[in-house]
Amino acid sequence: MLSFNDGRTEIVRAISYVVISIAVFDVAKYFIEEEVLRPKGKQSLSEARDSLTKFMTTIIIAVFIEGLVGVFERSGEQPKDILYPAALLVVATGMVVALGIYQKFSVNAEREKKEKGLTD
Repeated sequence: MLSFNDGRTEIVRAISYVVISIAVFDVAKYFIEEEVLRPKGKQSLSEARDSLTKFMTTIIIAVFIEGLVGVFERSGEQPKDILYPAALLVVATGMVVALGIYQKFSVNAEREKKEKGLTD
């Protein structure tokens, strides 16, 4: 007979597998859209930024959800067991910050390129 904790563990594990499978599916969808369906040719800075942002957002969401599921999965166990999920959340937060920095620099570079194109 299964106890409440066994059922809870199995539900959290199932959610974790669903999150991973959705992330893999989303990444595969991204590659199909970007590499197969999209016409080949020169890509503008804004298109490249949008493409990378879409890809990174998918990865960031998967890492955040996996970290949250890990926190819930290990919440009743020893404190040292929660270090890995907590590290995932810190890494995902760092990824969001890095993506924001990339966006800022990319937009500034695009703006400078347009200004030079107008004055040249």
